[in-house]
Amino acid sequence: MTRAATLDYGGKTQTEALRPGPLRPANNIRTKFPTYKNGLNGIVIKLADGLETPPLKVSVAKETADLADRRQRLSVRELAMKFEKGLNTATLLSNEVKWRQVALLERDILLKNLKSVLESLRGRVTGKTKAELEDSISMVDILAVQLSKREAELLQQKAEVTKLAKSLKLASEDAKRIVEEERASAHTEIESSRSAVQRVQQALQEHEKMSQSTGKQDMEELKKEVREARRIKMLHYPSKAMDLENEIKILRKTFAERSTDCINLLKELELHKRLKGNDIPLFDLEGLQCLGSILRIVAQSGTTMDLSNISIQWFRIHPKESNKEIISGATRLVYAPEPHDVGRHLQVEINFSGEIAVAKTAGPIDPDAGLVDYVETLVRKCETEFNVVVLQLNGIDQPKESVHVLNIGKLRMRLSKGKTVVAKEFYSSSMQLCGVRGGGEAASQAMFWRPRNDLSMVIAFETARERNTAIMLTRRFAIDCNIILAGPGDKTPW
Repeated sequence: MTRAATLDYGGKTQTEALRPGPLRPANNIRTKFPTYKNGLNGIVIKLADGLETPPLKVSVAKETADLADRRQRLSVRELAMKFEKGLNTATLLSNEVKWRQVALLERDILLKNLKSVLESLRGRVTGKTKAELEDSISMVDILAVQLSKREAELLQQKAEVTKLAKSLKLASEDAKRIVEEERASAHTEIESSRSAVQRVQQALQEHEKMSQSTGKQDMEELKKEVREARRIKMLHYPSKAMDLENEIKILRKTFAERSTDCINLLKELELHKRLKGNDIPLFDLEGLQCLGSILRIVAQSGTTMDLSNISIQWFRIHPKESNKEIISGATRLVYAPEPHDVGRHLQVEINFSGEIAVAKTAGPIDPDAGLVDYVETLVRKCETEFNVVVLQLNGIDQPKESVHVLNIGKLRMRLSKGKTVVAKEFYSSSMQLCGVRGGGEAASQAMFWRPRNDLSMVIAFETARERNTAIMLTRRFAIDCNIILAGPGDKTPW
């Protein structure tokens, strides 16, 4: 009697209390007996409070549909891992069902024992206690019916879980097989890729060797093709080229006329000032006062010149300074301004019959239009070549038929004729470079160059613009080497 009174129908069994926690949310079987209360009209059965979970069949169907939907988006390795997890879950669920089956069997035995105890007590009690005993017996019968239903549901769920576990195990084996096949194919592709890379590297090495041997030849052929293409392109546009050339000639002619008019006006103004002071000049300078021109000493009307009794000396004067800088070697009737004279006045002193006459430019020497930008473009190159003719070598006249190549680089200058190198020197403080300071009609195209102390030469370029370009470019490269190139007797900052 005491044993029957201490039974708790709403508590948990020992097997249920020892069940692992993580599998409980996946369980769809109710884990508690109903709680019974005695009412006025008999027995009222009320289920224990708790969250209602969907049946195991619905949960399994949902998981299977979700797995089938995501199978297309997973890689082979991830799919295999998912199947492994599913198989483990199914195994645990199967164990869960086994544990629940054992619990139900234990409950069945307990109910049978309880009913036999109650039956044995029926004949021993009377009155109100007997009525309560009858109610207990009927309640045990109801529990037995519910337990049989639960057992049927449990068997069905066990079959479904076993089927799902088998399918997941087969899928896991398939996934492992697919992983192995993919791994083998990946290894095969890697090996083939390695062999292909090796073949490509060998081909590249052979191509580099061939390109190094034939690179120079290909470059020369490419240059020839480019020149031919340019020539053909210019042939297709002859009228445009001729129009541009004519326009340039007209602009140069107009500029020369305007410069001449400006110089004449300045000279007339200077002459008018001198006439007021009774200082009539005997000589004047003729020519454009710009880089690339030639200045010539001319006598004013009524003055006779005896060249044997004349001594000439040219000077350059800074506009903001009054001191004169002698131009060493400039003792002729003509003088071609060089880039060092740009922005300065030129003055010549003429010793005529014991008297000194002075002729001066009306303004500072103007630069050649566009020459500075052209030199800046050449500075970006490593070296530049000019076709020249050597006029003098150490003061000895040379035949003018041979054409040389003057190469101006960032660190040195080289003069060669074919494969023969005439001079090759790095920029140094002993090197001298300037425009030719002697006479002659080609003075504006000639340059004096002394590479070293025992070698000097006079070089003539094709045009005056090329001569001035070569002088400016050489001095620019020399300044980058902390060297200032000037002519004989010229002053330098250091």
